[in-house]
Amino acid sequence: MAEQTAWARDTAAALLAPLGLRWAHTLGVAERARTLAGLLPQGDLDVLVAAAYLHDVGYAPALARTGFHPLDGARFLRALGRDRLACLVAHHSGARAEAQERGLLDQLEGFGDERSLVADALAYCDLTTASDGGQIAVSQRLADIAARFSDRDPVGRAIRRSRHELLARVRAVERALRSRCPG
Repeated sequence: MAEQTAWARDTAAALLAPLGLRWAHTLGVAERARTLAGLLPQGDLDVLVAAAYLHDVGYAPALARTGFHPLDGARFLRALGRDRLACLVAHHSGARAEAQERGLLDQLEGFGDERSLVADALAYCDLTTASDGGQIAVSQRLADIAARFSDRDPVGRAIRRSRHELLARVRAVERALRSRCPG
């Protein structure tokens, strides 16, 4: 296991293991990321797996400052000199729409929004992993999130508003997978 991936796993475990289902989801996202080995060069795969471990660290009570986990996690990672990981975490899975809902877009924009297959793959892994860590269809995952959060909640509004973008990112990875492994 690459050094960065081991560090990410250990860091995420220390912060998220006490949170039960959040840790189960994280482990599932990281496992899903590993399945993309044939899609990405090894260096990018290592970054993806590390980002998968770290994507929800902002939920850790020790890191929560704004209550917006992508931003809180990204700030933590940037403070540790892990800038690419910070940017991937900051913008994962529709974070921009939620940042707008929360009035935190200006703070989120302090982190570069990497538009790459790695960033799309992180969204794919997150959005095809259920809260318990099992695999789930993206449409079901989005429906589950929407059902938990009403239109009065920034998460609910954001997930509804960003649904098409999120589906497009997942579909882009699915297309890339099909082109690498036809049939």
